[in-house]
Amino acid sequence: MVEVHQHENVLCLEGVVKRAGRESGICVYVADGMMIDTGPQSLATDLIDCFSQASFDAVVLTHSHEDHSGNAAWIASTKGVPIFIHEKGVGQCLQPADYPLYRQLVWGVREPFAAQPLGETVHSRSIDWEVIHTPGHAHDHVAFFDKQTGRLFSGDLFLGTKTKVILQDESIPLLIQSLRQVLTRDFGAMFCAHAGYIAEGKALLSRKLDDLLHLQGEIVHLHQQGLTAAEIHSKLFAKTSPIIALSEGEFDSRHIVTSVLSDQGSSEPSSLF
Repeated sequence: MVEVHQHENVLCLEGVVKRAGRESGICVYVADGMMIDTGPQSLATDLIDCFSQASFDAVVLTHSHEDHSGNAAWIASTKGVPIFIHEKGVGQCLQPADYPLYRQLVWGVREPFAAQPLGETVHSRSIDWEVIHTPGHAHDHVAFFDKQTGRLFSGDLFLGTKTKVILQDESIPLLIQSLRQVLTRDFGAMFCAHAGYIAEGKALLSRKLDDLLHLQGEIVHLHQQGLTAAEIHSKLFAKTSPIIALSEGEFDSRHIVTSVLSDQGSSEPSSLF
């Protein structure tokens, strides 16, 4: 299911994937003839109908995860427009999809495709967008900023103000650095890949940073008091998110603790739980 909206001259394609009693939202945007992300292959039927009617000359990807790049191969073969991604994601896009079954069932199977590396800026029909490398969620993650209008396309940088679980290879310290970097820009509206259009984007992104800084501080403080990582996790994350079991631990609150302690130089995280 895909709904079509317009916000600040941006075409917003908002899709919902329903699997195992859960709903997962995902957004594709088209601004000034440039598509930001392509959505998952599991929504291909509905999204391709929208793509066929939309006017765009290029595709830029916030990162290579399958919910953002799942229809890139179709666009490359059918539309013939160039696709761009951070240089760290170019090689991954050329490879067959390699991610767990639960993600394949939700987002579909991404086909390999060729993408060109992004530079520090990318030009759409009339706008020069700043490309901001924002690792933490993914090594090849970027955000796109239009200084003229103050619009930020944040990919998975935001998601929500509270961080309860992360992927095993995510990094809270890197995410904090990326949030700080983006918040130095003068933006208002934020177009999040999952939460959609957020008019007061900078305020909410700032709240996310504050929450992560507080969480990081608590983890470090408790570790300095002598608590083990497992004890810290039990103290700070009493509730268990359903996605932990669904993902067989690929998503877990424990990874929040380990990523913070690893950055502190602790030798414990590798044998924590």
